[in-house]
Amino acid sequence: MRQLYHLAIDPGCRAIRVLLAEKGLDCELRTEKVWERREVFLHLNPAGQVPVFIDEDGTSVPGTAVIAEYLEEAYPEPSMLGTSPLDRAEVRRLSSWFADKFHSEVTVNLVEEKIMKRFLGLGTPNSGAIRAGLANIHYHLEYIGWLCDRRRWLAGDNFSRADIVAACELSSVDYLGDVPWSQHSGAKDWYARIKSRPSFRAILSDHISGARPPKHYADLDF
Repeated sequence: MRQLYHLAIDPGCRAIRVLLAEKGLDCELRTEKVWERREVFLHLNPAGQVPVFIDEDGTSVPGTAVIAEYLEEAYPEPSMLGTSPLDRAEVRRLSSWFADKFHSEVTVNLVEEKIMKRFLGLGTPNSGAIRAGLANIHYHLEYIGWLCDRRRWLAGDNFSRADIVAACELSSVDYLGDVPWSQHSGAKDWYARIKSRPSFRAILSDHISGARPPKHYADLDF
């Protein structure tokens, strides 16, 4: 059985779960409390970070971007990258935008401050970081709306890894109720389409101990 070491709130882990579901690959989820620094887990990934994917033959693959590329090579159908070199380049560009830029400017400032600090015992949230995250998210939502005005999905005509990565970053922030959907109708309409996909249902059923999501979180109609 395939296995995925993960944390439910981590957007990179969520992205791999959705990718697996889109490709029809069953996988056993194993919650890994990375702050415990388990020796067995560190043998799988010396960086001590999730996600880590274990394939049926025992192959171990760490890291969201690396796992995503591995899945595309090992299980090419359906493709989550597109068919032409230009399509694939655009999917990778936008995947990197949201996994790196959105994550550092928004997710780190909100999810890590409000939730992960508590698990890691790093003290109280930094109010300045939270304000920065709440301000930065508008720029990214505007960009999503701009892209969707010109394309059916973020990277083009087809649903792709770019949509998955972006939606999973937003889903982690949305769990906190910190996404200003009412001010960004284009991004909201795009995210509603993502929420309706069967591959995303398990993400919306996640619950974090000690933190409840807002009522709209799992509502397909917001």
